[in-house]
Amino acid sequence: MKIVILGAGQVGSSLAEQLVAMDNNDITVVDIDGPRLQSLQERFDIRVVIGHASHPSVLEDAGTDEADLLIAVTSSDETNMLACHIASLLYQTPKKMARVRSLEYLQTSELFEKNGFKIDILISPEQQVTQAIKQLIDHPGALQVLDFADGKVQLVAVKAHHGGALVGHEIKDLRDHMPGIETRVAAIFRHGKAIIPEGDFVIEINDEVFFLAASAHIREMISELRRLDKAYRRIMIAGGGHIGTHLAQLLEADYSVKIIEKDRFRSEAIAEKLNRTVVLHGDAADRMLLLNENIEDVDVFCALTNDDEANIIAAILAKRLGARKVMALINRTAYVDLMEGGEIDIAISPQQATISALLTHIRRGDITQAHALRRGAAEAIEIVAHGNSKESKVVGRRVEQINLPSGTTIGALVRDNKVIIAHHDTLIQENDHVILFLTEQKRIRDVEKLFQVGLHFF
Repeated sequence: MKIVILGAGQVGSSLAEQLVAMDNNDITVVDIDGPRLQSLQERFDIRVVIGHASHPSVLEDAGTDEADLLIAVTSSDETNMLACHIASLLYQTPKKMARVRSLEYLQTSELFEKNGFKIDILISPEQQVTQAIKQLIDHPGALQVLDFADGKVQLVAVKAHHGGALVGHEIKDLRDHMPGIETRVAAIFRHGKAIIPEGDFVIEINDEVFFLAASAHIREMISELRRLDKAYRRIMIAGGGHIGTHLAQLLEADYSVKIIEKDRFRSEAIAEKLNRTVVLHGDAADRMLLLNENIEDVDVFCALTNDDEANIIAAILAKRLGARKVMALINRTAYVDLMEGGEIDIAISPQQATISALLTHIRRGDITQAHALRRGAAEAIEIVAHGNSKESKVVGRRVEQINLPSGTTIGALVRDNKVIIAHHDTLIQENDHVILFLTEQKRIRDVEKLFQVGLHFF
């Protein structure tokens, strides 16, 4: 596949790295930053073009007229939108994807309808991040919560703590602990190393456990791995930007929410927009402000400004003053790895959310969901099984009969809206939505090939 990526920032670079690892991809990256492009070219087998991403001559130099896919992820919404539009008008590029962050654009649907910008797929990091944070607040104790099959199945990451019923026991003991509830431990990361566990595997403290279960059973499963946290009630948000305001809108009906916003004009504007949220004008790193607002009673403190350093400082201060759990929005990948798991409980990466959204539309085969995990090292996908036993390597076969790539496990199926947790004797049928966990993202191409059917099928 010939792919043109506009923008060599963190998202564009990470995306190029992942796409290069897949078979038969011809990647060109466009950016105005020559040194950054040179560094990228030295690391990967890609073509680079220096220039403004929305200029027709630059798009032509990048081979947009021959591209199968254009991905616009520059730092400018306007550049991304215009580049896709020009690629459609001048070069008839078949598929165009654009990252658009401003809600002002996204909420004006006419811009992207038939007579608007020619964009096939819109990716909104703000919306992705907001939903991810809400899932974490709705599921106390989880490190990550991902939806599959329209939310019928969820993949949840939890760190095993002392006091969890299953900690120190074999995984097969789950059936005794949770009779009548189906769940599957898809993978465990211990000291950074991925493990696909068997039934006699013993879970230890600090293991990072990824499990699949029907949405209704997530809370019970979390309690097997750590003492069940009390449901969150009080949420404090630092930053009244798009993410902070949207998160408050989603939460204020069910939680007690406060927002701290440094800009007076902005704080007044969001106070008018929100119904039940308390909006405070001030600095989230002001110790006295936090103490006066009873930070020690806050269940979750979310630092969501557009400044990484400000978020880190505010989150650490809130934790030291007694906030039960703190999350921080961090753009720089190096900061994410450095800060998460210490005084900051969860670091939220907009880049990772964007890449996950993009992967869903880039992967080959009938993949309906794709999520990058553990900073892109692992991946979870939902793929539809097509064909019959003669045309497919998976349909008509039990899980134990399928030659899965190393480090890959089938966790669950969704068939006729029914969730089926996969076991060794589970039979895959045509049109099943199969949810897989890959401890090594480089194996994704092998999975795509596995689910391919004979050419005569279509």
